[in-house]
Amino acid sequence: MYKSNPAKSLLPWLQSQLAESDDICLQKLESKEKKAQLFYIKSICDQAFIQDHLLIPFFETDSLHDYLSYIDNLFQTSSYISPEKTLNQLLHGSVVFISGMNIRLIDIRKVANTGISEAKIESTVQGPQNSFSEDIATNLNMIRDRYYQPSLKIENQEIGNQAPTPIAIIYDEKLVDPAVLESVNKRLAEIQGEMAIILSIGQLERHLSRRKRTMFPTIMLTERPDRVAYNLAQGKIAIVMQGNPFVLLVPSVFFDFMASMDDLYHTYWTSRFVVVLRYLGLFITITLPSLYVVSTAYNPELFRVQLAVTIAGSRISVPYPAFVEVFLMLLMMEFLTEASLRLPKMIGSTATTVGGLILGQAATEAALVSNIMVILIAAVAISNFVIPINAMGFAMRGVKYLLLFISTVFGMIGFIVGLVGIVAYLVHLDSFGQPYLKLFMKSSTDQEEITRVKEEQG
Repeated sequence: MYKSNPAKSLLPWLQSQLAESDDICLQKLESKEKKAQLFYIKSICDQAFIQDHLLIPFFETDSLHDYLSYIDNLFQTSSYISPEKTLNQLLHGSVVFISGMNIRLIDIRKVANTGISEAKIESTVQGPQNSFSEDIATNLNMIRDRYYQPSLKIENQEIGNQAPTPIAIIYDEKLVDPAVLESVNKRLAEIQGEMAIILSIGQLERHLSRRKRTMFPTIMLTERPDRVAYNLAQGKIAIVMQGNPFVLLVPSVFFDFMASMDDLYHTYWTSRFVVVLRYLGLFITITLPSLYVVSTAYNPELFRVQLAVTIAGSRISVPYPAFVEVFLMLLMMEFLTEASLRLPKMIGSTATTVGGLILGQAATEAALVSNIMVILIAAVAISNFVIPINAMGFAMRGVKYLLLFISTVFGMIGFIVGLVGIVAYLVHLDSFGQPYLKLFMKSSTDQEEITRVKEEQG
């Protein structure tokens, strides 16, 4: 079919292979006796360059022969070889020029480098260092640049009924769950009618989630293009918003928030070891304060004799119960953490470090807290920062207080019941229909196999 008249059949074939995305552009040109078509992807091509060096010269030249000579001498062009290679070049930023029997592939790829900075929140050791910018076109370019699939679809919308803000919904048409996509679009339509203005992607996340009062995050915010590309390959949906350097990923389950992109870039056993450390830190940060109160106030026999005597000796001069001691120190640590976020970056780390050292030493010398309590609070604070996604880290900061209160009132039984209650709540939770404690997501290979079998059966 393609050998007989490739110029005639190429464009319909390309359109059938590509998803009906809003950044797919087909321009029909006609001037004098010249007729041509330009087919390209706007998010990865330089549209200003196309306007100045392809469209305007087309209307200024007298004949098609002169125009073809112009683009062959000025641009890096390649001839037509096959539909598959044409599709591949199109996905990498080439413009397909078709006029009669003439086909040219013109490389006009746009490399987004405006407003791009290094990832500061989700940093990696060996992975890519770039993060998203506040320009939605730049972010779409970065996603397209990492996810070369013709089935990638971008839907442009506006959110807010008084001051509309541009957003883009991105997903792989072959891998996405239709039920999740329908749920996201339905919720966005409801937000459009409810909200006058959306200023931040975090505000959109809060209104997009159906469980607004849940303690655990059900939608992930990320600043990393590689994480977005990886999740698109798992059939998830990304939402990009103008003026925000973060992207929403739905659905997101518990284990997504405990995963770092370094897990993919390190060797197998290294990444498994780091993952084990991460979950160990999670367990320490939510249970250590409660275990300390339970062990000292209710069940000191859980310790060895030497350790029990040491703890009791360090608390001889402390004038109040273990619960008050733990709560006050945790509260001071929360103050230091919040201060480190709000203070200017030039003095933030110095002020919190000095404040923590002085506070711990002065409280110990004044016999307001025990020495062991300072060690415990430091371990809890450090373990909390092991969690790779901040949203989950903030959630765990609140969970430990809930578990501490139950353990203080009911002792060891309350501690165990509290842990079981947290797990039961996580089992009950979901993210756009996906179980929150879902262990495994379907890989892109599995999804492609399922799609292939359905097509063969249908």
